[in-house]
Amino acid sequence: MVMTKLSVVPASMPAHASDAAPVDAGSGSGPAAAFARGRRLPPNVALYVLASITISFLAASSAPTPLYATYQAEWGFDPITTTVVFGVYAVAVLLGLLTMGKLSDHVGRRPVLQAALAAQAASMLVFATADGVSGLMVARVVQGLSTGAALGAIGVGMMDIDRPRGTITNAVVPGIGTATGALVSGLVVQFLPAPTHLVYLGLLAVFVLQAVAVALMAETVTRKPGALASLAPEIKLPRAVRRPMLVAAPVLFAVWALAGLYGALGPSLVRQLTGSRSEVLGGLSLFVLAGVAAVSVLVLRRAATRTVMLTGILALLAGVALTLVSIRDSSPTGFFVGTAIAGVGFGSGFQGGIRTVMPLARPHESSGVLSLLFVVSYLGMGCPP
Repeated sequence: MVMTKLSVVPASMPAHASDAAPVDAGSGSGPAAAFARGRRLPPNVALYVLASITISFLAASSAPTPLYATYQAEWGFDPITTTVVFGVYAVAVLLGLLTMGKLSDHVGRRPVLQAALAAQAASMLVFATADGVSGLMVARVVQGLSTGAALGAIGVGMMDIDRPRGTITNAVVPGIGTATGALVSGLVVQFLPAPTHLVYLGLLAVFVLQAVAVALMAETVTRKPGALASLAPEIKLPRAVRRPMLVAAPVLFAVWALAGLYGALGPSLVRQLTGSRSEVLGGLSLFVLAGVAAVSVLVLRRAATRTVMLTGILALLAGVALTLVSIRDSSPTGFFVGTAIAGVGFGSGFQGGIRTVMPLARPHESSGVLSLLFVVSYLGMGCPP
């Protein structure tokens, strides 16, 4: 599971000059003129396209989860190998974020997104043709790097188009993507033939369509020099955000560690508790966790930051405690109830952590601060495996 960039700067305060006056780098004219000529997608449609890319990338990241049992049966590897394959993805996303997270500020949003979509499509082909663990590892690395590279361009691109709506969309779509990927993959495995091929070929088709849509979008930034220099990892921690970062970091680490645990071992736990070999049930645990997280973000979007943070911490503790007790007592019902409560903690803790830190970061510091929040989150995600 993966996060997108989130801005909490008031709508009246542009993050940079291009927010106030976006420029189509490809044509040298403003997007409004391009829209009028019918050459580019309208802003509202472009926003939905960007949101759909986040959903499809996160769905692709969780799609292998219900398939791990199939791979284990076919190739005979142990559960530890499953967790390693999952952890490799988290590390690759981290590398992508740290090295390519700011590239779109220099070369434009569209080129970065088109390259990331091409890499995602390539990773789907590797998944579909994999005949062993090494194939899965290669696919996970390519998938993770392209996801990390794209997250910045997607998140900031949505803020370029519409800051208030982009903020909410950035917060909601990761949960939607992760939830739908796990469930749809489980349904395909359960009811359709050749699941280890069909899931990935379907996602490949989605990425091709999205690449066409990105080609029709208006560019929202002016290209500027320094693309190579931007590839050097840079994490900024301004003095004003150091104390709130100490508060937010443990929460972000914990909630994403939980997501990583469900992504790697959720299906195995469900099979152990229910005795069922259903792949739909295997994907249901991650679906419940991420789906409830997305709903909680929407429900609490107007609540005070302190309230959101406390809700996240308490729900996480309660949900994990109930889940552990249910595993001990072999109670599937308790497990899913605990997962739903933990999902509230996941969504609220994520939102609360971001909202605790980001309002104190000045616009020109936001990229570096968000990069650090991402690093903390994905370190947490990669640790359980």
